[in-house]
Amino acid sequence: MKLGRRKKETAAAVAIRPDHYDVIVSPIVTEKSTMASEYNKVLFNVRLDASKSDIKSAVEAVFGVKVAKVNTHVRQGKTRRFRNTIGRHSDVKKAIITLAEGQQINLEGGVK
Repeated sequence: MKLGRRKKETAAAVAIRPDHYDVIVSPIVTEKSTMASEYNKVLFNVRLDASKSDIKSAVEAVFGVKVAKVNTHVRQGKTRRFRNTIGRHSDVKKAIITLAEGQQINLEGGVK
């Protein structure tokens, strides 16, 4: 499956496609992300090959909210040693989603 640029979709015309569930890997629930929720921001782990437009359309379709802005950050995996074994943490792409005014995502409620 190749994720790429798509036509602009309005919030009302967004239909849930199967690849929307592939873009969002998991929500990030930490103390720092909870503090960011005061500023209408939600954090997700997303696929490494997902673009900002893919992330925006997936969040709008799955959670039914209007996204104002998407920022992304790729954390490079690091090599770690445990006893006599050398391992490597995988790369992780994080998306910081800024929601429009009045919009809210309840992460405890689950997904449609």
